[in-house]
Amino acid sequence: MSETIFTPPLQTPADTPASPPRPGLLDRVKRIDRVLAVILALIFILGVLNRDQAGASILFVADAYGFIAPFFLMSVLAAAWTKATGLDRQIARAFTSRPMSAIFLAALFGAFSPFCSCGVVPIIAGLLGAGVPLAPVMAFWIASPLMDPQIFILMAAVFGLPFTVFKAAAAVVMGLGAGYGTHVLVSRGAFADPLKGAVTSCCGARKKALEGAPVEWGFWRDRDRMTLFRDESRTIGWFLFKWLTLAFLIESLMVTYIPADQVGRWLGGGEWWTIPAAVMVGVPAYLNGFAAIPTIDGLMDLGMAPGPAMAFMIAGGVTSIPAAMAVWALVKRGTFLWYIVLGLTGSLLAGMLAQAVLG
Repeated sequence: MSETIFTPPLQTPADTPASPPRPGLLDRVKRIDRVLAVILALIFILGVLNRDQAGASILFVADAYGFIAPFFLMSVLAAAWTKATGLDRQIARAFTSRPMSAIFLAALFGAFSPFCSCGVVPIIAGLLGAGVPLAPVMAFWIASPLMDPQIFILMAAVFGLPFTVFKAAAAVVMGLGAGYGTHVLVSRGAFADPLKGAVTSCCGARKKALEGAPVEWGFWRDRDRMTLFRDESRTIGWFLFKWLTLAFLIESLMVTYIPADQVGRWLGGGEWWTIPAAVMVGVPAYLNGFAAIPTIDGLMDLGMAPGPAMAFMIAGGVTSIPAAMAVWALVKRGTFLWYIVLGLTGSLLAGMLAQAVLG
């Protein structure tokens, strides 16, 4: 018997197990955090073109975070805490059961809370992430950047009580209008799930698993709840940090290269178009509540009427481009456009009414 020697068949390319393809350049680019890439590119370009401005912008961002850091940490940790304990469902039910009272209190509290238009964004993220309905959140959102106790005292000393009280009342009324208007639209099916997925998508399986569970105050004793707390804090914190950094960076350039005093001189006349023009120009010519006081005071000394002055201050506070950027990253398009409409409309009406009452 002859011995047969077995020769294994040659493997063809089709028989060879396919190795995973190496990521191409396009795939690598897609994995880069685009917001972080824009921040680094902007700093690099500034460093090449104007090194002094690059340093000034970085210091501006650091100072801005120095101011909002307590509120930023509080809002991020509060949002993660409410989800880990299961309190978010209780909060949502409480606000949903008495929406009218919630809107009123949110507008009143917002008008006298110490948050600027960018600083309020982490608070909004925490409230929406905790399940608070959009209507009271929008009331707080619109009213909060317009007034706080310190600004009220400084404005009263510079402008007098009539102008200051009018702005405080405008903050409350705009908040109420935003809240109740949003409530009507939400009751008709608008703005369902307003937060973007980038903020709400982390740890979805753990959230589902805890949906029917009771509130657990000592959440750190449960591994799933503790993991949910860490993941929520990391996801929301990083998301807000990178967008607010970009917003503050752009704000530093706007403050430097868009002179608000010169813009105000263009709007100093008493013509009918100065109020809508002040609203439209007030958005890019961003002024926070404290910086606006000496600037507007000087413009009014030069002849700027109360109506354009009020419209300019309110528009720059509510719908500034840096704040709008952070809002765009946070909520879906329909909610973002509604926020812009509320801010611009409220600013226009406040300016017209201020001209009629104080002019």
